[in-house]
Amino acid sequence: MARAALAACLCLASLWAQGSGYLTADAPQKLVAKRGAAAEAKIAVSIQPGFHVNSNTPSDAYLIPLKLTWTPGALEPGDVVFPKPRTEKYEFSEKPLSVFTGDFDLVAKFKVPDSAAAGPGIMVGKLRYQACNNNSCFPPKSVEVRLSYQIQ
Repeated sequence: MARAALAACLCLASLWAQGSGYLTADAPQKLVAKRGAAAEAKIAVSIQPGFHVNSNTPSDAYLIPLKLTWTPGALEPGDVVFPKPRTEKYEFSEKPLSVFTGDFDLVAKFKVPDSAAAGPGIMVGKLRYQACNNNSCFPPKSVEVRLSYQIQ
């Protein structure tokens, strides 16, 4: 009995550890921009081997898209440029899915208002995703993205 309980605990701990890091997003390089100008930040994203995430344009409405949002700050967020997704077929879906796998970059675009104060700051974003393996999908998660900037 004790062995079964221990095995169940180890299995749950293993599942928890696997679930804690399907996707990572590196902090972008410090953004230096002038007031009144447009600026871009490249964010390196990595998906754990054996997993994929739904693209920003998933194949079905019930699937949760990859989405980057920013907390209001000195920079005005604009479009996010995503790579071209892959179309892949998985056991749990009747039709192919639009997904991202491996390593790729997102480009976050910003506008620096004319009224922005000169100096350093940090924009905080959340990259929300739904990770899946070949058999099933997992609950959505978010990772924080911190962008340091300098307004001139």
